[in-house]
Amino acid sequence: MSDVVELIAVREQHRFDEARLAVYLGTHLPGFAGAMTTRQFQGGQSNPTFLVEAGGGRWVLRKKPPGRLLPSAHMVEREYRVIRALADTAVPVPPARLLCEDADVIGTPFYVMDYVAGRVFVAPALPDLAPGERAAIYDSMGDTLAKLHAVDLRAVGLADFGRPENYVARQIARWSKQYEASKTGDIPAMDRLVDWLPRHIPPRDETTLAHGDFRLGNLIFHPSEPRVVAVLDWELSTLGHPLSDLAYNCMTYHLPADLPTVRGFGTADLGKIGIPDERAYIAAYARRTGRDPGADWAFFMAFSLFRYAAIVQGVYARALQGNASSASAGQLGRTAPRLAEIGWALVERGA
Repeated sequence: MSDVVELIAVREQHRFDEARLAVYLGTHLPGFAGAMTTRQFQGGQSNPTFLVEAGGGRWVLRKKPPGRLLPSAHMVEREYRVIRALADTAVPVPPARLLCEDADVIGTPFYVMDYVAGRVFVAPALPDLAPGERAAIYDSMGDTLAKLHAVDLRAVGLADFGRPENYVARQIARWSKQYEASKTGDIPAMDRLVDWLPRHIPPRDETTLAHGDFRLGNLIFHPSEPRVVAVLDWELSTLGHPLSDLAYNCMTYHLPADLPTVRGFGTADLGKIGIPDERAYIAAYARRTGRDPGADWAFFMAFSLFRYAAIVQGVYARALQGNASSASAGQLGRTAPRLAEIGWALVERGA
Protein backbone atom coordinates (compact mmCIF):
# COMPACT_ATOMS: atom_id res chain seq x y z
CA MET A 1 0.00 0.00 0.00
CA SER A 2 1.25 3.50 -0.75
CA ASP A 3 0.20 4.87 2.62
CA VAL A 4 1.99 2.38 4.87
CA VAL A 5 5.06 3.63 6.73
CA GLU A 6 7.39 0.71 7.37
CA LEU A 7 8.87 0.36 10.83
CA ILE A 8 11.75 -2.04 11.38
CA ALA A 9 14.06 -3.03 14.21
CA VAL A 10 16.87 -0.52 14.64
CA ARG A 11 19.51 -1.30 12.04
CA GLU A 12 22.80 -2.57 13.40
CA GLN A 13 24.84 0.43 12.18
CA HIS A 14 22.37 2.84 13.82
CA ARG A 15 22.12 1.23 17.24
CA PHE A 16 22.67 3.42 20.27
CA ASP A 17 22.42 3.19 24.05
CA GLU A 18 18.64 3.09 24.45
CA ALA A 19 18.86 2.92 28.24
CA ARG A 20 20.82 6.16 28.30
CA LEU A 21 18.33 7.76 25.92
CA ALA A 22 15.44 6.73 28.17
CA VAL A 23 17.11 8.37 31.16
CA TYR A 24 17.72 11.56 29.17
CA LEU A 25 14.16 11.74 27.84
CA GLY A 26 12.74 11.01 31.28
CA THR A 27 14.51 14.14 32.49
CA HIS A 28 14.00 16.46 29.51
CA LEU A 29 10.82 15.41 27.66
CA PRO A 30 7.52 16.28 29.37
CA GLY A 31 5.11 13.33 29.38
CA PHE A 32 7.80 10.73 28.87
CA ALA A 33 7.49 7.89 31.39
CA GLY A 34 7.50 4.11 31.57
CA ALA A 35 9.27 1.43 29.56
CA MET A 36 10.60 2.67 26.21
CA THR A 37 10.53 0.89 22.86
CA THR A 38 12.34 2.11 19.75
CA ARG A 39 11.85 1.20 16.10
CA GLN A 40 13.37 2.69 12.97
CA PHE A 41 11.49 4.20 10.05
CA GLN A 42 12.55 2.50 6.85
CA GLY A 43 12.91 4.52 3.67
CA GLY A 44 14.71 7.71 4.78
CA GLN A 45 18.01 8.22 3.01
CA SER A 46 19.77 10.75 5.21
CA ASN A 47 19.18 11.31 8.92
CA PRO A 48 18.14 8.07 10.69
CA THR A 49 14.62 8.45 12.10
CA PHE A 50 13.03 6.44 14.90
CA LEU A 51 9.64 5.97 16.54
CA VAL A 52 10.01 6.17 20.32
CA GLU A 53 7.11 4.94 22.48
CA ALA A 54 6.71 5.06 26.25
CA GLY A 55 3.73 5.16 28.60
CA GLY A 56 1.23 5.53 25.77
CA GLY A 57 3.14 8.45 24.23
CA ARG A 58 4.67 8.41 20.75
CA TRP A 59 7.52 10.60 19.51
CA VAL A 60 9.82 10.74 16.53
CA LEU A 61 13.58 11.07 17.02
CA ARG A 62 15.91 12.19 14.22
CA LYS A 63 19.68 11.97 14.58
CA LYS A 64 22.75 12.37 12.49
CA PRO A 65 24.12 9.18 10.92
CA PRO A 66 27.32 7.67 12.30
CA GLY A 67 30.68 7.88 10.58
CA ARG A 68 32.43 10.57 8.56
CA LEU A 69 29.95 13.12 7.19
CA LEU A 70 30.14 15.53 4.29
CA PRO A 71 30.63 19.19 5.24
CA SER A 72 27.40 21.01 6.27
CA ALA A 73 25.31 17.84 5.81
CA HIS A 74 22.84 16.21 8.25
CA MET A 75 22.18 19.40 10.20
CA VAL A 76 19.48 18.21 12.61
CA GLU A 77 20.00 21.42 14.55
CA ARG A 78 18.71 23.44 11.58
CA GLU A 79 15.76 21.07 11.16
CA TYR A 80 14.77 21.62 14.77
CA ARG A 81 15.07 25.39 14.47
CA VAL A 82 12.88 25.73 11.38
CA ILE A 83 10.19 23.36 12.69
CA ARG A 84 10.00 25.34 15.92
CA ALA A 85 9.82 28.61 13.98
CA LEU A 86 6.92 27.42 11.81
CA ALA A 87 4.80 26.18 14.71
CA ASP A 88 2.30 29.06 14.54
CA THR A 89 2.23 29.60 10.77
CA ALA A 90 -0.01 28.22 8.02
CA VAL A 91 2.67 25.62 7.22
CA PRO A 92 1.79 22.39 9.06
CA VAL A 93 4.70 20.89 10.98
CA PRO A 94 4.99 18.41 13.86
CA PRO A 95 5.43 20.02 17.29
CA ALA A 96 9.18 19.97 18.05
CA ARG A 97 9.89 19.11 21.69
CA LEU A 98 13.63 19.11 22.35
CA LEU A 99 17.07 19.35 20.77
CA CYS A 100 20.04 17.50 22.25
CA GLU A 101 23.41 18.69 20.95
CA ASP A 102 25.34 16.49 23.39
CA ALA A 103 26.77 13.67 21.29
CA ASP A 104 27.57 11.68 24.43
CA VAL A 105 23.90 10.73 24.94
CA ILE A 106 23.41 8.52 21.85
CA GLY A 107 26.55 9.20 19.81
CA THR A 108 25.30 12.14 17.70
CA PRO A 109 23.10 15.21 18.20
CA PHE A 110 19.36 14.55 17.81
CA TYR A 111 15.96 16.14 18.21
CA VAL A 112 12.53 14.87 19.22
CA MET A 113 9.15 15.88 17.81
CA ASP A 114 5.62 14.62 18.26
CA TYR A 115 4.44 11.68 16.17
CA VAL A 116 1.78 12.85 13.69
CA ALA A 117 -0.69 10.17 12.61
CA GLY A 118 -1.65 10.10 8.97
CA ARG A 119 -0.82 8.80 5.52
CA VAL A 120 2.52 9.04 3.71
CA PHE A 121 2.35 8.34 -0.01
CA VAL A 122 5.36 6.88 -1.77
CA ALA A 123 4.09 6.21 -5.29
CA PRO A 124 3.47 9.54 -7.09
CA ALA A 125 0.61 8.10 -9.15
CA LEU A 126 -1.29 7.25 -5.91
CA PRO A 127 -2.48 3.88 -7.25
CA ASP A 128 -4.71 3.09 -4.27
CA LEU A 129 -6.82 6.25 -4.53
CA ALA A 130 -9.72 7.36 -6.69
CA PRO A 131 -9.13 10.10 -9.33
CA GLY A 132 -10.96 12.76 -7.31
CA GLU A 133 -8.85 12.16 -4.24
CA ARG A 134 -5.67 12.15 -6.31
CA ALA A 135 -6.53 15.60 -7.64
CA ALA A 136 -7.25 16.87 -4.12
CA ILE A 137 -3.98 15.41 -2.78
CA TYR A 138 -1.97 17.28 -5.42
CA ASP A 139 -3.96 20.45 -4.86
CA SER A 140 -3.20 20.31 -1.13
CA MET A 141 0.48 19.69 -1.81
CA GLY A 142 0.69 22.70 -4.13
CA ASP A 143 -1.23 24.86 -1.67
CA THR A 144 1.16 23.87 1.13
CA LEU A 145 4.18 24.81 -1.00
CA ALA A 146 2.63 28.20 -1.74
CA LYS A 147 2.03 28.77 1.99
CA LEU A 148 5.62 27.81 2.76
CA HIS A 149 6.88 30.41 0.29
CA ALA A 150 4.62 33.06 1.86
CA VAL A 151 6.12 32.75 5.36
CA ASP A 152 7.18 36.11 6.82
CA LEU A 153 10.82 35.31 7.58
CA ARG A 154 11.34 38.19 9.94
CA ALA A 155 8.15 37.53 11.89
CA VAL A 156 9.09 33.90 12.60
CA GLY A 157 12.74 34.62 13.38
CA LEU A 158 14.22 33.08 10.23
CA ALA A 159 15.55 36.19 8.52
CA ASP A 160 19.08 34.95 9.26
CA PHE A 161 18.39 31.31 8.34
CA GLY A 162 20.62 31.69 5.28
CA ARG A 163 22.09 34.25 2.93
CA PRO A 164 19.34 36.25 1.20
CA GLU A 165 20.88 36.37 -2.27
CA ASN A 166 22.53 34.23 -4.97
CA TYR A 167 21.02 31.00 -3.64
CA VAL A 168 21.15 29.18 -6.96
CA ALA A 169 24.80 30.04 -7.61
CA ARG A 170 25.75 28.95 -4.12
CA GLN A 171 23.77 25.73 -4.43
CA ILE A 172 25.46 24.86 -7.71
CA ALA A 173 28.86 25.46 -6.12
CA ARG A 174 27.94 23.50 -2.99
CA TRP A 175 26.53 20.45 -4.73
CA SER A 176 29.33 20.42 -7.27
CA LYS A 177 31.75 20.13 -4.35
CA GLN A 178 29.59 17.56 -2.57
CA TYR A 179 29.41 15.53 -5.76
CA GLU A 180 33.17 15.60 -6.16
CA ALA A 181 33.60 14.61 -2.50
CA SER A 182 31.32 11.57 -2.92
CA LYS A 183 32.25 10.62 -6.48
CA THR A 184 32.64 6.88 -7.08
CA GLY A 185 32.97 6.94 -10.88
CA ASP A 186 32.59 9.19 -13.90
CA ILE A 187 29.16 10.59 -14.81
CA PRO A 188 29.64 12.62 -18.03
CA ALA A 189 26.20 14.24 -17.83
CA MET A 190 27.02 15.56 -14.34
CA ASP A 191 30.25 17.05 -15.64
CA ARG A 192 28.29 18.84 -18.38
CA LEU A 193 25.75 20.19 -15.88
CA VAL A 194 28.50 21.34 -13.51
CA ASP A 195 29.92 23.37 -16.40
CA TRP A 196 26.64 24.64 -17.94
CA LEU A 197 24.52 25.59 -14.93
CA PRO A 198 26.65 28.40 -13.41
CA ARG A 199 26.86 30.09 -16.82
CA HIS A 200 23.08 30.15 -17.34
CA ILE A 201 21.62 31.26 -14.00
CA PRO A 202 18.46 33.36 -14.63
CA PRO A 203 18.88 37.04 -13.69
CA ARG A 204 15.67 37.19 -11.63
CA ASP A 205 16.56 36.52 -8.01
CA GLU A 206 14.09 36.06 -5.16
CA THR A 207 14.31 34.80 -1.59
CA THR A 208 11.81 32.89 0.52
CA LEU A 209 12.03 30.01 2.94
CA ALA A 210 12.99 27.01 0.80
CA HIS A 211 12.36 23.47 2.00
CA GLY A 212 14.97 21.88 -0.25
CA ASP A 213 13.30 18.45 -0.44
CA PHE A 214 9.63 19.25 -0.97
CA ARG A 215 7.99 16.15 -2.45
CA LEU A 216 5.00 13.91 -1.89
CA GLY A 217 6.92 11.42 0.25
CA ASN A 218 7.91 14.11 2.75
CA LEU A 219 4.31 15.04 3.54
CA ILE A 220 1.89 13.49 6.01
CA PHE A 221 -1.73 13.62 4.91
CA HIS A 222 -4.77 13.44 7.18
CA PRO A 223 -5.83 9.81 7.87
CA SER A 224 -9.04 10.20 5.87
CA GLU A 225 -8.98 13.62 4.20
CA PRO A 226 -6.82 14.76 1.22
CA ARG A 227 -5.11 17.39 3.33
CA VAL A 228 -1.48 17.91 4.34
CA VAL A 229 -1.13 17.81 8.13
CA ALA A 230 2.68 17.87 8.43
CA VAL A 231 5.71 18.69 6.29
CA LEU A 232 8.73 16.55 7.18
CA ASP A 233 12.48 16.37 6.53
CA TRP A 234 13.70 19.96 6.75
CA GLU A 235 17.39 19.02 6.66
CA LEU A 236 18.08 20.96 3.43
CA SER A 237 15.93 23.99 4.28
CA THR A 238 17.40 27.47 4.04
CA LEU A 239 16.65 30.87 2.53
CA GLY A 240 16.47 30.26 -1.18
CA HIS A 241 14.78 30.74 -4.52
CA PRO A 242 11.16 29.54 -4.42
CA LEU A 243 11.29 28.23 -7.99
CA SER A 244 13.97 25.77 -6.94
CA ASP A 245 11.43 24.20 -4.56
CA LEU A 246 8.74 24.19 -7.23
CA ALA A 247 11.02 22.56 -9.79
CA TYR A 248 12.18 19.95 -7.33
CA ASN A 249 8.54 19.22 -6.50
CA CYS A 250 7.86 18.79 -10.24
CA MET A 251 10.74 16.42 -11.01
CA THR A 252 8.23 13.57 -10.90
CA TYR A 253 6.88 14.76 -14.24
CA HIS A 254 10.28 14.14 -15.86
CA LEU A 255 11.26 10.83 -14.27
CA PRO A 256 10.53 7.33 -15.57
CA ALA A 257 8.37 5.01 -13.52
CA ASP A 258 11.03 2.32 -13.24
CA LEU A 259 13.70 4.16 -11.26
CA PRO A 260 14.31 2.20 -8.04
CA THR A 261 12.74 4.06 -5.11
CA VAL A 262 12.84 7.40 -7.02
CA ARG A 263 9.80 6.96 -9.20
CA GLY A 264 8.20 9.33 -11.66
CA PHE A 265 5.00 9.24 -13.67
CA GLY A 266 6.68 7.78 -16.73
CA THR A 267 4.12 7.51 -19.52
CA ALA A 268 1.04 7.51 -17.25
CA ASP A 269 -2.07 9.25 -18.61
CA LEU A 270 -2.35 11.85 -15.85
CA GLY A 271 -5.67 13.23 -17.02
CA LYS A 272 -7.21 9.78 -16.88
CA ILE A 273 -6.03 9.10 -13.33
CA GLY A 274 -6.97 12.55 -12.00
CA ILE A 275 -3.53 14.09 -11.46
CA PRO A 276 -2.82 17.56 -12.90
CA ASP A 277 -0.12 17.68 -15.56
CA GLU A 278 2.96 19.82 -15.01
CA ARG A 279 1.54 22.85 -16.80
CA ALA A 280 -1.63 22.81 -14.68
CA TYR A 281 0.28 22.24 -11.45
CA ILE A 282 2.59 25.20 -12.16
CA ALA A 283 -0.39 27.37 -13.13
CA ALA A 284 -2.09 26.63 -9.80
CA TYR A 285 1.10 27.62 -7.95
CA ALA A 286 1.33 30.81 -10.02
CA ARG A 287 -2.27 31.74 -9.16
CA ARG A 288 -1.56 31.30 -5.46
CA THR A 289 1.76 33.16 -5.42
CA GLY A 290 1.84 35.46 -8.46
CA ARG A 291 5.08 33.71 -9.38
CA ASP A 292 5.31 32.26 -12.92
CA PRO A 293 8.61 30.60 -13.92
CA GLY A 294 8.12 31.27 -17.64
CA ALA A 295 11.24 30.82 -19.73
CA ASP A 296 13.34 30.05 -16.65
CA TRP A 297 11.62 26.70 -16.11
CA ALA A 298 14.07 24.61 -18.16
CA PHE A 299 16.98 25.92 -16.11
CA PHE A 300 15.31 25.25 -12.76
CA MET A 301 14.36 21.71 -13.79
CA ALA A 302 17.91 20.93 -14.95
CA PHE A 303 19.24 22.47 -11.74
CA SER A 304 16.92 20.34 -9.61
CA LEU A 305 17.88 17.12 -11.37
CA PHE A 306 21.57 17.98 -11.03
CA ARG A 307 21.13 18.73 -7.35
CA TYR A 308 19.20 15.54 -6.69
CA ALA A 309 21.77 13.50 -8.59
CA ALA A 310 24.45 14.96 -6.31
CA ILE A 311 22.35 14.12 -3.25
CA VAL A 312 21.80 10.48 -4.24
CA GLN A 313 25.45 10.14 -5.18
CA GLY A 314 26.24 11.11 -1.59
CA VAL A 315 23.75 8.50 -0.38
CA TYR A 316 25.46 5.89 -2.54
CA ALA A 317 28.87 6.83 -1.17
CA ARG A 318 27.56 6.46 2.39
CA ALA A 319 26.05 3.09 1.46
CA LEU A 320 29.47 1.90 0.34
CA GLN A 321 30.83 3.06 3.72
CA GLY A 322 28.00 1.21 5.49
CA ASN A 323 26.37 4.13 7.33
CA ALA A 324 23.45 5.15 5.10
CA SER A 325 20.04 5.48 6.77
CA SER A 326 18.13 3.04 4.58
CA ALA A 327 18.75 -0.48 3.37
CA SER A 328 17.80 0.71 -0.14
CA ALA A 329 20.42 3.47 -0.18
CA GLY A 330 22.79 1.58 -2.44
CA GLN A 331 20.02 0.97 -4.95
CA LEU A 332 18.99 4.64 -4.85
CA GLY A 333 22.54 5.91 -5.28
CA ARG A 334 22.98 4.04 -8.54
CA THR A 335 20.27 6.22 -10.09
CA ALA A 336 22.53 9.31 -10.01
CA PRO A 337 23.73 8.84 -13.63
CA ARG A 338 20.16 8.56 -14.93
CA LEU A 339 19.06 11.68 -13.07
CA ALA A 340 21.98 13.63 -14.52
CA GLU A 341 21.25 12.34 -18.02
CA ILE A 342 17.60 13.43 -17.78
CA GLY A 343 18.72 16.87 -16.57
CA TRP A 344 21.19 17.27 -19.42
CA ALA A 345 18.57 16.14 -21.95
CA LEU A 346 16.31 18.97 -20.71
CA VAL A 347 19.13 21.43 -21.34
CA GLU A 348 19.72 20.10 -24.84
CA ARG A 349 16.11 20.40 -25.91
CA GLY A 350 15.44 23.61 -23.94
CA ALA A 351 12.46 22.03 -22.21
